[in-house]
This record gives sequence, structure tokens and C-alpha cells, in this order.
Amino acid sequence: MRAEHASFVYGAALGFAADLVVGDPRRAHPVAVFGRAAAAAERRLWRDHRGHGALYAVVCAGGAAAVAAGLSRTVRRSPAAAVALTAAATWSVLGGTSLRREARAVGNALAAGDLEVARERLPHLCGRDPQALDGQQMARAVVESVAENTSDAVVGALVWGAAAGVPGLVGFRAVNTLDAMVGHRSPRHVRFGWAAARLDDVVGFPGSRLTAALAVLAGPDPRGARRVLRRDARSHPSPNAGPVEAAFAGALGVRLGGTLAYGGRVEHRPVLGEGNRPVKVADIERAVRLSRRVNVLALVACAGARLVWGALCARDDRPGRAAGAARTASSASRRGRRTGTGLRGVRLRGNSGKGSA
Repeated sequence: MRAEHASFVYGAALGFAADLVVGDPRRAHPVAVFGRAAAAAERRLWRDHRGHGALYAVVCAGGAAAVAAGLSRTVRRSPAAAVALTAAATWSVLGGTSLRREARAVGNALAAGDLEVARERLPHLCGRDPQALDGQQMARAVVESVAENTSDAVVGALVWGAAAGVPGLVGFRAVNTLDAMVGHRSPRHVRFGWAAARLDDVVGFPGSRLTAALAVLAGPDPRGARRVLRRDARSHPSPNAGPVEAAFAGALGVRLGGTLAYGGRVEHRPVLGEGNRPVKVADIERAVRLSRRVNVLALVACAGARLVWGALCARDDRPGRAAGAARTASSASRRGRRTGTGLRGVRLRGNSGKGSA
């Protein structure tokens, strides 16, 4: 197996474990640093135009991926350094522990009947207007956010890391962060943020499908999850949140979607899991546990895929080298017969014109 495949597997496992044990760094979080740089770039590049928004997305996301690629090249000859870089990048881009912590904080406040504390914590999870929500609606918002962010904060990053290493990890998180910053339909960003939102749809596609499939596999009701996923996923306005939320709704046996409020704007979304019961506060913990199982399975799946890929590459390399050597030897032999030289260019007979033995 090639060294780069092994370094991803070991590094991703270490970074995943670090996120479980430590969570996000309290200060100087790399994603926060990127966010400040992206905000500064927005102030310079903003125009109410899709073209300027596309340039902004390319500069920010492409720049982050390019820096990661440069760092990867500098450590590629040191397996230990490559593992350390992959572990640090994985730990930096994953947000599973923070997601679970914030979801439980809202759930605990709701269980205690403290709606004000729940409203204070809800913006850490999603951009909805908490003042417009009652306790049941906040519980539903938490479950939906846990479902969507299982893909955005963990699985999607692991998928791109398995496909492209550290640049894939960093590039995915950069795109996802840009979408959170400018991808919403506010008057300022409806055109400028269009490119970032569409790019996020593209890079989020594989992770969301894997998340939905693993939620079906790991959930308490696989049959219900498959049914709701097939029936309701396409009705969601987001091509990536739809499958994930539908799979979670079916797996947990709850009803998601409906009326939402974002910054004073009301949206009426299709219901996912029609016929299921409304979300209860206790379903927050059930969603958190399902999210954790999905994350672990995603790590196993992505590491396994990278191991298989590495084994296939190693197998292809051996016959390739042998065939290349055979072709070289055959070609040199033919040239030797024509010119009287051997494989190393040494003459086998004297042909200087002065006679021979």
C-alpha cells in the first residue's frame, strides 16, 4: 500500500479520535481564522453580481485547498509528518463533538422548561429565529440541524479526505464555511452568494448520500428510514439536506419539515415523514446517538475505501513495473541484434574495421 493511503487512514483515525476527546479548540480555531480571512475578502470583492461571487468562492476555497496541497507536498517524504498533518487537518475540520454538545445544551434547557436558555443556544446550531419558535418547534429544529450537520460537519469532510487527502478535507470545509457565510438568500447575498451555494451543493452531494445510507443502516427503524427517504427526500428544497433529514425522520419515526422562520422570513417546507409523530425533546438525544453511529461508520467506510484503493494501486504497480522492464529488455535486445550492442551498450564483437577474432 502506498504511503499516502496509509497516512490518510492513520491520520483520519487520530483526528477523529481527537475530535471525540477534545472537541474544537477554544481559541484560534483554523476554521474561524479562515472565516475572518473570507470576511475580509468579501469586503474587498463584494458586488451585487454572480460573477464577483464566483471569483470570491474560487479565491477563498481554492486558496485554502492550495495551501493544504502545498503543506501536503512538503511532508510527503516523511510518513510520520504526513500522518500528523492529516490528523491535525481532520481534527480541525470535523465538528461532531461540538454538534452533539450544542444539541444537548438546547435539549437540556428544553427538558428543564427553560425556553429562554434554549433560545439563546439555538443560534449555535442553526440560523432560525428562535423567538418565533416554541419548545416543540425548537426540538424539531435541533433534530433537523443534527441530521444536516452530521453530513456537513463530519461525513462530507471524511469523504473528500478519502478522495483527495488533506486538500480534500480543507477544501470541503472551506466551501461549507463560505456557504454558511454568504450562501443564504439575504438581499446582500442573493446574487453574490449564488456560486458559493451551488458549489456547496456539488461538494456536499457524496457526503449527504453516504450519510443518508448510513442513517438507514444504523437507525432503529431501517424499513421506515428507507420508506421516508425514497418518498420524501426530493421534496426538500435542498438537494443534500433532503436525503439526510428524510433518512433521520424515518429512522427516528418523527415528522420533520413544515413552517420555518429565518431572520423574519417564513418558509413553508414539505413535511418529511408524513404520518409519523411530532418531534419530542427526548428525540434530540436519539438523534445525537444516531449521528454518532453514522459518524463512526463513515470513518470506517472512508478508511476502508482508501485501503482498498491503496491495495489496488499497489497491485497495479507491480505488474506495471514488470511489464515495463520486460518491454525495455525486449527493445534493448532488438537494438542489440541490429547494432551489435548488448543491453548496457557494450559491443559484443569488434566492428572497428581492424579485423576481429
